Amino acid sequence: MDRSRGINDYEPGPVPSESRVDRYGFIKQNVSNSSAAEGLGKSREARRVRKWRKMIGVGGSDWKHYVRRKPHVVKRRIRKGIPDCLRGLVWQLISGSRDLLLMNPGVYEQLVIYETSASELDIIRDISRTFPTHVFFQQRHGPGQRSLYNVLKAYSVFDRAVGYVQGMGFLAGLLLLYMSEEDAFWLLVALLKGAVHAPMEGLYQVGLPLVQQYLFQFEHLVREHLPKLGEHFSREMINPSMYASQWFITVFSYSFPFPLALRIWDVFLFEGVKIVFKVGLALLKYCHDDLINLSFEKLIHALRNFPEDAMNPDILLPMVYSIKVSRSLAESKIEYEKQNRKPKIEA
Repeated sequence: MDRSRGINDYEPGPVPSESRVDRYGFIKQNVSNSSAAEGLGKSREARRVRKWRKMIGVGGSDWKHYVRRKPHVVKRRIRKGIPDCLRGLVWQLISGSRDLLLMNPGVYEQLVIYETSASELDIIRDISRTFPTHVFFQQRHGPGQRSLYNVLKAYSVFDRAVGYVQGMGFLAGLLLLYMSEEDAFWLLVALLKGAVHAPMEGLYQVGLPLVQQYLFQFEHLVREHLPKLGEHFSREMINPSMYASQWFITVFSYSFPFPLALRIWDVFLFEGVKIVFKVGLALLKYCHDDLINLSFEKLIHALRNFPEDAMNPDILLPMVYSIKVSRSLAESKIEYEKQNRKPKIEA
C-alpha cells in the first residue's frame, strides 16, 4: 500500500446489484429463488422484533430492569437469535460496552486522531483480508476499510501491551457491520478487558496464553464427551491446535457461515466463552461417525471443512444447548494452571 496515500483516501469501486448480495451484505455464491420462504420468515421476524422492542425499551432504557426481572426469558430469546435490525444495540447492552462509551466521552476520537501506533503498517497490510466478500469492506480505502483501520489503530494505542494481532480484525469487522466505529471500539474493549465476562486479552498477548489454555481445556472436553473420537485423535496425533485455534481467536467469525456466526455471537456476548467450547463439541459430535474413520490428512481437512448441514443453526444449536461444560471447564482450568505454574525463585 502506498504510504503517500492515507487510509482516508477513497477509491470507489463497482457496487454489486442487490440481487447478487445476500441479506447481510455478502456477495452471493449462488442466487436461488426462495421468495415464498422469505415472506414467511419476514412475518415471523416482525413479530419477534415487536417482542424485543417491548423488552429493551426506547434506546435500551428498559433493558437492565427486564434482565433482572426475567433473566430466563432473556436467555431463551437470545438463544433463539436476536432480530438482525436490533442486533447492534442489544450487543452493546449485553456486553457492557454502552456503559463504557458513556463513561469515556471523547476518548475514542483522541485515540484515532491524535495518537500514533507502532502497529499501523501491520493493520493496513491486513485490512483487505477481513471479510473480503462483504460490500462494506470490498472497496480499497473505502469507508469500511477506513473504519476498520480506525478501530484497530485506536485499540492498539489504548492497550499497547496487546497492540494489534491479525485475528482482532475479524472481531472488529463483525462489530462494524452492526454499529458505529466508536461503538465497535468500546465493545472490543469490553471483550478484551472483561466488562462482563472473563477478559479475552490473553488470546492476543505474546505467546497467546489464553489460546493455549482453551485448547488444553477443549482437548479435555473431547476426551470426556467423545472418548472414542478422543482416542482416535490421539492415535492419529491430532490435537486441537491443528483445527480449533481460530475458533477461539475469532469466535467463529473467520470461516463459519455468517448466519451461524451471528447466532453464536448473540449467545457468546450474553453467556461468555463457554459457547465456543460447546459449538466445537457439537460439531465433532455431529460428524463423529465420519471423523472416527478418517486418517490424519483427511481428518485435518474434515476438521477445517465441516459439511453444510452441520453448519445449519437450526440443526447445530439445539445440540449445542444440550451440552454441559461448566464443571469440566472449571476443573480443567485448575489442572492447566497446576501444570503451568512457574516455580517460585527463592531469594
